[in-house]
Amino acid sequence: MALPPHLLARLVAEALHEDLGPGDLTTRSIVPEGMEGAAVIRTRAPVVVAGAGIAILVFRRLDPELVVCARAEEGASLPAGASVLELRGRARALLSGERTALNLLGRLSGIATLTRRFIEAAAPHRPEISDTRKTTPTLRVVEKYAVAAAGGVNHRFGLWDAILIKDNHVDLAGGVRQAIERARAGAEGMQVEVEVRDLRELREALQAGADAVLLDNFPPASLAEAVNLARGKAKLEVSGGVTLETIPSIAALGVDRISIGALTHSAASADLTMRITTCRT
Repeated sequence: MALPPHLLARLVAEALHEDLGPGDLTTRSIVPEGMEGAAVIRTRAPVVVAGAGIAILVFRRLDPELVVCARAEEGASLPAGASVLELRGRARALLSGERTALNLLGRLSGIATLTRRFIEAAAPHRPEISDTRKTTPTLRVVEKYAVAAAGGVNHRFGLWDAILIKDNHVDLAGGVRQAIERARAGAEGMQVEVEVRDLRELREALQAGADAVLLDNFPPASLAEAVNLARGKAKLEVSGGVTLETIPSIAALGVDRISIGALTHSAASADLTMRITTCRT
């Protein structure tokens, strides 16, 4: 998944402005303007890396001549104590960009790390492990990027790029069949996915020709029957309260996709540290 450069530039600019405002008072007071520095960003715990390129953009916005050595590819699994980035440039830029860079790199690497854990827990059945729209406002693109970097699958990016009929749509339309028929008429040629709440709605969705069905918060006892009903008729997605403990049994049923909001709304930031020293001439 490629990240649009103009969106990254805007994100980095806004993030730095939030932290720096009119200037870094502490660094300006203590660090001489011409001092050169070297920095290393390391892991403090095992991590799957995502967002190193964004961290580099943070520092390069403050020092366009920054020299960077990336020690890990995006999506790589690193042990504790591993080097992620090595940087050399203006010491003021390294200090002023440190927290913004670590916040972004830590956030995205935390999402990637949790995504990889879910993927591994679902093996060997290999359903798609997908994100949702439960993302941090204005950070959706980069958070979904982190999911993809770890091997996950991006669900729709917004309300504009896919049809997913939710329970409120069904209620307002007067039923599952009516909602599907209206969606097909209103967005001809698009795949139609519908969320169902029980086996009765599932049967109605299949009869109406839904391309995919989302089983949201389905009782575990009903999941196996739902899989048997939908097999060969529609793709089946499971969502709602999926945990690392429950995903192995869900994946074993043979569902096509498991979507997990926790990938982006509950991932802990990766534990990273950055040490800066003066450069020897």
